[in-house]
Amino acid sequence: MNLVKDHASIRIESREYPSAFLRRNVRLDCYLPDNVERPESLRLLLINDGQDLESMGLNGLLDEWWEERAIAPLLCVGIHAGKNRLQEYGTASQADFKGRGGKAFLYTHFIIQELLPFLQREFRIPSFKEKAFAGWSLGGLSALDMVWNHPQIFQTAGVFSGSLWWRSKAYENGYDERTDRIMHAQIRAREANVHQRFFFECGTEDETADRNANGVIDSIDDTRDLMTALVEQGVSPASIHYLEIPEGRHDAATWGLALPEFIRWGWGIDRSDDTGQRR
Repeated sequence: MNLVKDHASIRIESREYPSAFLRRNVRLDCYLPDNVERPESLRLLLINDGQDLESMGLNGLLDEWWEERAIAPLLCVGIHAGKNRLQEYGTASQADFKGRGGKAFLYTHFIIQELLPFLQREFRIPSFKEKAFAGWSLGGLSALDMVWNHPQIFQTAGVFSGSLWWRSKAYENGYDERTDRIMHAQIRAREANVHQRFFFECGTEDETADRNANGVIDSIDDTRDLMTALVEQGVSPASIHYLEIPEGRHDAATWGLALPEFIRWGWGIDRSDDTGQRR
């Protein structure tokens, strides 16, 4: 399948990739900017749950900003989730306490060994200038896991309402947030790559749970704790961007509100001088 939708400056091409690792056809929506003068300047942004992007208005956002040359050349690829989303997303090193994420290691193999080479062949790009990965909820956890564990490939992570509660132990079985949150434990296990950058978004109404009764919902607590862990492991605070949306919910409408800030933070170009440097 190769469906094409044209906008003023952005060409949306849909593909289906037959993944041997996932044993399914993976739908890809590729948002390709026109008139890129130097292909080697093209950046790549992979996005989990790519089926949500049309409703979030990514095409209009990219179209407007690329028309104005307000962003660097950016190819966005929305990866549609399959029926096994709860198994394919997660942390590749281990499943959670309920066995969810048991195929996350296969999803990692799909991304690195199948998808990236396919995109380079398909769009005739020998090497992207940089690569980023983003997602929301469990897809955000998956993106962060991919970026953190493959710093030689990915430079930037975008995590919207990330499922950073992902834990190795049930609450009733002696859960300890200092050791049992899987992604936090991974961060604390090694020093950071100082060249990586991280964007986090939370809504104040992401959820109502407050497991430690400190007056802060768990999604915000987990995100703040993870940012602290990143800094402790060597990430500069200047390389971390946090957006908290008042009354923001755990839904595509809220993530769509955060998307412009993420794109602007990651790939915006400052036209206040003649150099056109990325922000």
